[in-house]
Amino acid sequence: MQVHAHYIDGRWDSPQGREVIEVDSPTDGSLVGAVVAGDAGDVDRAVAAAVAAFPGWAATDMAERIRLVEALAAALAEHREELAQTLSSEMGAPVEFARGAQVGVAIRDLEELVAAARAHRPRRAASGSLVVAEAAGVVAAITPWNFPLHQIMLKIGAAVLAGCTVVLKPSEVAPLNAVIVARLVDAIGFPAGVINVVFGDGAGVGAPLTAHPGVDVVTFTGSRAVGAAVAKAASDSIKRVSLELGGKSAAIVLPDAPLAASVAAILGSCFANTGQTCAALTRALVPRSLVGDFLDEARSQAAAWAPGDPAGTTRMGPLTSAAQRDKVAGFVARAAGEGAEIVFGGEAPAALDGAFYEATLLAAVTPEMEVFREEVFGPVLALVPYDTVDEAVELANDSRYGLSGAVFSADDGAALAVALRLRTGSVGLNGAGLDVGAPFGGYKESGIGREAGAWGLEEFLELKTVMGAAHLA
Repeated sequence: MQVHAHYIDGRWDSPQGREVIEVDSPTDGSLVGAVVAGDAGDVDRAVAAAVAAFPGWAATDMAERIRLVEALAAALAEHREELAQTLSSEMGAPVEFARGAQVGVAIRDLEELVAAARAHRPRRAASGSLVVAEAAGVVAAITPWNFPLHQIMLKIGAAVLAGCTVVLKPSEVAPLNAVIVARLVDAIGFPAGVINVVFGDGAGVGAPLTAHPGVDVVTFTGSRAVGAAVAKAASDSIKRVSLELGGKSAAIVLPDAPLAASVAAILGSCFANTGQTCAALTRALVPRSLVGDFLDEARSQAAAWAPGDPAGTTRMGPLTSAAQRDKVAGFVARAAGEGAEIVFGGEAPAALDGAFYEATLLAAVTPEMEVFREEVFGPVLALVPYDTVDEAVELANDSRYGLSGAVFSADDGAALAVALRLRTGSVGLNGAGLDVGAPFGGYKESGIGREAGAWGLEEFLELKTVMGAAHLA
């Protein structure tokens, strides 16, 4: 078994004599790889490399930064199949989904960031002053396991285009795609120390990296609980923090919505990536008079989401681990105990080994239930009836989260009017999905800051005002 070690200051560490983190396939439990378990000493070395590289990289012409990031996008495309197979083996995404929604979206992330960098104006006049946008410094990027490559590219792509240097800590659950990224970064010729990769868990690497005095910006995607800990640790040294956390996003089906298309879009959002999507639509708010029709349509479409081997043509593979499967099963069992009706699903399929769980629809869900409020992070949709549009908006906003949402209607203007009343960072009209050229992030406890496109670039810039120099813009 090959053990992959850290990539620090343009060199690969030796894995000899180090503790390792084994990566198991959620499909069958087989061992698919291993990485070194990093520690605070590894973090110190990586941050020191990023600090040393920062002045030269921040002074590098934007055209050269763009050239290297474009080369990285091209390399992802060239290695699409290797990345897709790796992602499927380590976190369970169906291979076809991994090719498109995992690798393809990561490539689009970089393309949109490059477009933003080309349009970026680092100097502009404001009143009588010159305002200069400068690189914020050394970035600690901590990424999740559910869309690992997408999140890595959003963070390191924006940071290096802004002129920052990076220490990346990929998720220990799905780190093998980051090994490929480091290999590509090395082959492309990024200067040593600009992008460093340290493998490990939260205690060994995440905590010392977040608190490190050499780090200027922390960008984290993950759970709300860990995000709160990251923010507290970073606050001791007043670091800038960007957090993309959980969601409990609602889809409002208005009375005139085309039912079959609305159901298809809602199931697709909730069940894609086996429900392990922070912006998934997990609450369907449906007019009480249409609940029966919605349930009939959902039942008829449910077969398309039968779990299966991710190496095949299935649309839904396993959850990322047996522990995650058991967590999802616990949510469903408690919901049933509180009075929710299991319309379909609700079981781990006996015919499949691994961390599989059926696509599940719960009806008769009320705001008092745990499943209405808490993020399941699995393929579980909660149907909630409503009587008026005002009530639907109130139900949608009745959440500590505010990451995403959706509105379905035959009238785009009516859908927009409802969308503008939702307290959430993004809203899809009639099935519109992720747009990586637009800002992505949340209200309330779904996070701080925005990623993607020009807004993602701005997260890694500081503004300097030079009074009396507007004429030099």
